[in-house]
Amino acid sequence: MSDTPSAWPERASAPADQTQASREDAPHFHRSVGLFPAIAVNMIQICGIGPFITIPAIVAVMNGPLAVVGWIVGALLAMADGLVWAELGAAMPGAGGTYLYVREAFQYRTGKLMPFLFVWTAMLSIPLIMSTGIIGFVEYLGFFLPDLSQWQSHAIGLIVVGLVVLALYRRIESIRALTTVLWIIMILAVGLTTAAAYSDFHLSLALSLPPGSGDIGKFFTGLGAGLIIAIYDYAGYNTTAYMGDELKNPGRVMPRSIIVSIIAMMVFYLAMNIGVIGTVPWQTVAQSKSVASLVVSRNWGHTAAAVVTVLILIAAFASVFAGLLGGSRVPFYAARDGVFLSAFGKLHPKHNFPHVALLVMGVVTAAGTFFDLTTVINMLVAVAVLLQSVAQIAALTVLRRRQPELRRPYRQWLYPVPSVIALIGWLYVYYATDHLSQIMSTAWIALGVVAFLIWARVAHVWPFGPKEAREVFLERQQQEDAAARGQ
Repeated sequence: MSDTPSAWPERASAPADQTQASREDAPHFHRSVGLFPAIAVNMIQICGIGPFITIPAIVAVMNGPLAVVGWIVGALLAMADGLVWAELGAAMPGAGGTYLYVREAFQYRTGKLMPFLFVWTAMLSIPLIMSTGIIGFVEYLGFFLPDLSQWQSHAIGLIVVGLVVLALYRRIESIRALTTVLWIIMILAVGLTTAAAYSDFHLSLALSLPPGSGDIGKFFTGLGAGLIIAIYDYAGYNTTAYMGDELKNPGRVMPRSIIVSIIAMMVFYLAMNIGVIGTVPWQTVAQSKSVASLVVSRNWGHTAAAVVTVLILIAAFASVFAGLLGGSRVPFYAARDGVFLSAFGKLHPKHNFPHVALLVMGVVTAAGTFFDLTTVINMLVAVAVLLQSVAQIAALTVLRRRQPELRRPYRQWLYPVPSVIALIGWLYVYYATDHLSQIMSTAWIALGVVAFLIWARVAHVWPFGPKEAREVFLERQQQEDAAARGQ
């Protein structure tokens, strides 16, 4: 599970009336993050609680051992898309990621529409990611409380969301320490689960294919569903694109950190997945709610399983905490920059944090806990594909044409092949989501267009006012070049 926005919170203490342009024009580059720290940051954000709650789902839809294909294809899509992030992030480093890229690329024709819609979709997709963490928390809590009814599970989920929001309802300067603790916990949980699995591993179980597994039609149907789950688990490989102004050499560090982190996590996922189905029949794994607890308990006993379960519970809570902390800053920055609803740009009068955005995202997170895990993943993937993944691929192409003189420390290898592969992959993923998710994502975007038109009318911006286009990063580059010539 990706908590990518959590890389931003330390910037939240800036004055509320400070504009995006002034923040980007001001010298704030502190290039101290090298390759290995960058890889570690990406891997932390990729892992989260994701594999602990999704291995049963991907095993179920991919018919056991074929789940490895889902992990590998997911990694290939993540790498192709990662090269899109690498070029855009290296050329336009700063807090905001996709928000910055679509703002720069589409301002010429549609004004502030695209960044508005991106933030609008983020208001749904980010909390839904947090909902998966809450759902996972409740599922693993079932190891200690196996007789929870459905309403009790929902009630616990709401309580946990309330506790997270309450913990966040104050000014928090940085979560670097929390991120470090989360990384340690996740390494322990993944390591212990994998070690337990291979302590009593049976190759015959790991290779036990079901009848009819050679049916190509069924395979591709399962692959679509598996790819949705896999790409959810790889999300976070783009974290260094959100901190491009902190990397020592973005043109070198960013693409390498993305590629290495994806390959490393693919190895971890494959090792844990193969180990799990080599210990427990995959049909049993597919029905498990807490697969790590099941495997550790089977091979090492109840006490060891209890320890691993506690680690996963802590990681789930911490992931939601970090994700909502960073996610609430997305609409805050956009509103402060004048491209989103002004209410979200307000800071708490006493504690100086974006309380409106936090409360709204907390409510959406709570609502998401009433759906099952697969439904939530389908919804968040569907809503994110169109206005982040596909829009960002288009932004790369537009910016190459509109701003050819923009300095690009890294240029996508074999362009446009990775972009085309990523586009095909994302459209396939969107097609594979269920119809309800497709309808909801389309309806949410349509509602966002209506909200934009109302907001644009009130704010007197395009299409009800002048179209403003400012090439922020190109202007900064020109200023830096002029200063260098003057020395």
